[in-house]
Amino acid sequence: MDETEIRDPGAFEARLSHFLYESFEEVRAVRVGEKEVSEQAEIVARYGDLFTRAQLEALAEAERQAKTGGASADELERLYRLRKTCEGGIVAAELAERDDALENEILAARVVWKDEEMSLRTAQARLAVLDSYADRDELGELQAEVSASFNSERLGLITAAEALEAELSGQPDPIRRSEEEKRISLRELERALAVVSARLDERWSELREHWFDRLLGSGRDDLPRQHHTAYMRRLSPLAGTYTRERATEVCLNTLEQLGFDLTEMPNIRLDLDDRPQKSPRACVIASDPPKVVHLITRAQGGLHDYEAFLHEAGHALHYGGCDPSLPYAFRSLSRDHALTEIYSYLCAKVVGEFGWHARYFALPQETAHENAEAVRFLELMLFRRYVAKLQFELDFWERFAGDGGTADGYAERQQAATGIRYRSDWFLSDMDSGFYSADYLRAWVRSAQLRATLLEEVGEEWWRSPRTGEVLRSLFKEGTRPSSEEIAARLGFDPLDCAPLLSELSASGG
Repeated sequence: MDETEIRDPGAFEARLSHFLYESFEEVRAVRVGEKEVSEQAEIVARYGDLFTRAQLEALAEAERQAKTGGASADELERLYRLRKTCEGGIVAAELAERDDALENEILAARVVWKDEEMSLRTAQARLAVLDSYADRDELGELQAEVSASFNSERLGLITAAEALEAELSGQPDPIRRSEEEKRISLRELERALAVVSARLDERWSELREHWFDRLLGSGRDDLPRQHHTAYMRRLSPLAGTYTRERATEVCLNTLEQLGFDLTEMPNIRLDLDDRPQKSPRACVIASDPPKVVHLITRAQGGLHDYEAFLHEAGHALHYGGCDPSLPYAFRSLSRDHALTEIYSYLCAKVVGEFGWHARYFALPQETAHENAEAVRFLELMLFRRYVAKLQFELDFWERFAGDGGTADGYAERQQAATGIRYRSDWFLSDMDSGFYSADYLRAWVRSAQLRATLLEEVGEEWWRSPRTGEVLRSLFKEGTRPSSEEIAARLGFDPLDCAPLLSELSASGG
């Protein structure tokens, strides 16, 4: 087909589904270590006819005509998502070669530690399992230096992407642009969550002292470096209980209690193998929901394996459980990620229930409560960290036009929130696009609201009841169509009602 040919929304949507399938499968192959070189730019080039300014204008015109023609809300939303996806595709197409080059440089990067050469990703994964505090400090600094060496390229890509997004959207303010897409006020969200974080200061101080000592040892620094966070998230001193070998069995059974048997769901493809170049960060890649959904983890032992599996299972079940008759735009595209994160957060909350620890690991009640409290400690640490991330990112983008993107305030905010020393040059590695931090935080609020509803309607053992599965299954069918805020309204909550979240994060184990 001539690359100048313009498609109507239906034809664009159909070809887009093929492009995204190939693109997601390439991301998957590189992420899991099946490929050592990313060829995303070649895929983008093959589908170059999808992402042109002429195609974008045609989609915008179709959207304008639909508005004046009295189209339904669903149709207008579908057209909006197609237009915004085209915008994003133009940005990705123009930057694909630079993105690939950076990805391939990172994949090729090596860290030399104690006469051993390893990939950067292997070094990052190793930090979670090194028992020596000094070794983690040493290897952590080495891998951080290597990672920071790519900051110039990272900032260059961020700058180029921002210029393109401003041009294509017609909205030069990155904060306002994101607020228009998410249909929320980021500043209102930040203010509401800052209040919650502040109200948890005393509880955090108690948990921090106890669990930093327990996890890092009494000889730790008063302000441990960021390199110890993966080790803490693994809850390594508890690894003998939460073994790597049992993770799959326990997590599959946990989901089965809710009515989801992943072994009987061939559309959800599990990749649980350990490969040297496989990213240590668990994820779901929904290549063609609901037909092809990949759930990917890299177990290293410890409770974090279980939590990560269940978190990603929430995503996989959401995408894999959507109604296949929905338009592609409502099966795969979304304005943001806040909706699907609700379900991943809820599934991961199971490991915060002391009954789960007692049931699967034959622990006495006191130990089960203690270990469930460890989960609450980690959740509170991450919540406070993400509030600080959102605050930094709002400041970063507010001043971006003036200073071009600096680390000002990053390390200071993270240290104040967590009691952990962060390197200031880590700010670009820590920044996800599109204010993803806000989506995570909205999911924290919403999943707490959903859990509160389940506690009322299902009971204390919501985490092992098929009735919970029935509630979730009905939500999954809607795909990506609803917003997070629409889910709040259905549950009877104001979107910024943080009372359930504050109650959860204040609670002791279980």
